[in-house]
Amino acid sequence: MKIAVDAMGGDFAPEAIVEGVLMAAAELPENVAVVLIGKQSIIQELVQKHSTYSAANIELVNADDVIEMSEHPTKALSQKPNSSIGVGFKLLKEGKVQAFCSAGNTGAMHVGALFSIKAIEGVLRPCIAGFVPQITGGYAVMLDIGANADCKPEMLAQFGEIGSIYAQSTFNIAKPRVALMNIGTEDQKGSLVAQAAHQLLKENNRINFIGNIEGGDFFAGHTDVIITDGFTGNAMFKLGESFYRMAAQRGISDEFLDKTNYESVGGSPILGVNGNVIIAHGISSPLAIKNMIGLAIRQVESDAYTKIAQALG
Repeated sequence: MKIAVDAMGGDFAPEAIVEGVLMAAAELPENVAVVLIGKQSIIQELVQKHSTYSAANIELVNADDVIEMSEHPTKALSQKPNSSIGVGFKLLKEGKVQAFCSAGNTGAMHVGALFSIKAIEGVLRPCIAGFVPQITGGYAVMLDIGANADCKPEMLAQFGEIGSIYAQSTFNIAKPRVALMNIGTEDQKGSLVAQAAHQLLKENNRINFIGNIEGGDFFAGHTDVIITDGFTGNAMFKLGESFYRMAAQRGISDEFLDKTNYESVGGSPILGVNGNVIIAHGISSPLAIKNMIGLAIRQVESDAYTKIAQALG
């Protein structure tokens, strides 16, 4: 198994990325290697600098260009085919790596996935999934957390199915509970879109839909899959992540709040595309990068995207 990582993407790249990859490499199973993509001379220097870690299971692939955080995704990808993101998607499309991860330009990662490995046939809109810790243990999968700010009811209903299959294959939950984020638990609550989506989810006998949940249920352990549009999802997810920072600033250490720290999972997969693509926070630290690689390995092993394709085909 080969996991490709964009060495040049992120606010603290390439130092934090290389250090995180080396931390992961020290604990990787024998059958897994990491492919680091970026300016080879810079990466090599950093690998040697952190020579306390083993680098035997790390391959370097050169990419001369970098897509900056502020660049327009579509334009940047077409003008910079030899960027670290461009090269990463080329390797993924050709099957030379089984997953591609980056803390770089989120838009470029999303557009790159759609242009290279493409959306799964039948998927209305690929989405980004986040992992919300639950007070009862484990995580709920939340989608969408930012790819689609506006969603039609049909899209939300399909997120329910995609999220359910992902939770089944990645977390081994036989019948994942699917809930729609709303402003009340009653069936008729919410916007016109939420009401219509609720009806579609309710009628889908392929999923275990349990109805609406409210913001107060976010961490409560009532559900395994949380459905929402990308605008609401992004706002809620980032609010959830802020709890750890607030606690740390106030000198509070708590086992549950530690899980709201973005570093604990390290990344968010794009679901609904023909391959494993993981996006990390721009501010990613070495620990976040290490955990992102762990998530990528679990996702490759679960073969979630193939199962989603089979279910929707």
